[in-house]
Amino acid sequence: MIAHLRGRLLSKAPNRVIIEAGGVGYEVTIPVSTFYEVGDLDAEVSLHIYAYVREEAFSLFGFRTAQEKSLFEKLLGVAGVGPKLAITLLSGLELPDLVSAIRKGDVARLVCIPGVGRKTAERLIVELREKLATFVLEEPEREPAPAIAPGSVEDDVLSALVNLGYARASAESALREARVASGPCVG
Repeated sequence: MIAHLRGRLLSKAPNRVIIEAGGVGYEVTIPVSTFYEVGDLDAEVSLHIYAYVREEAFSLFGFRTAQEKSLFEKLLGVAGVGPKLAITLLSGLELPDLVSAIRKGDVARLVCIPGVGRKTAERLIVELREKLATFVLEEPEREPAPAIAPGSVEDDVLSALVNLGYARASAESALREARVASGPCVG
C-alpha cells in the first residue's frame, strides 16, 4: 500500500494536487492546510499518504504531517464519516482548532464546517473526545478560529481582497482575526 509519496508538484488546486514520482502522476486529495504548505509548481513535495481502496475506486489522500494523517484516520473511524467529509473537516478548521472543538464538545464550532450537521458534530464528539484526549498537538492549543463556509459573505470578502491585489495569506489572516472577534460562525 502507498504510505508516502515524494515527487515533483505538477498541478495544485485547493483540495487536489498531482505529484509526479517515478514518471507517474499521482492525483492526491488534500486538505486546504496542506495546499498552502506544498509550495509552488515544480517544487519537490513530500506527503504522508492514506490509500483508500473500494471496489469502485482507489483514491489517495495526502497530508504534510503524520499528525494530520493520524487525525484523518481517527475521523474515518466515526460512523458516517467517509474520506471526503474527513478532508472537509480538516479543511474547515485548522488541526489544533478541530481537536480543541472535539475535546471541548463545541458543537457550534463543528457545525460551522460545510457538510457537518448537528448529529454528525455530536457523533464526532461522542466517538472521538476520549481518543483525542491523548492526541498530542505539535503546537500549543490556542483560541480556535472559525471555519470559512464556501459561498459565504466571508468567502466573498476573501475573493474581493485577493482580486484587489492583497496576498491570499494576508487576506485570510485578516479574516481569521475578524472571525475571532465576531463569534463562532460568520457568513
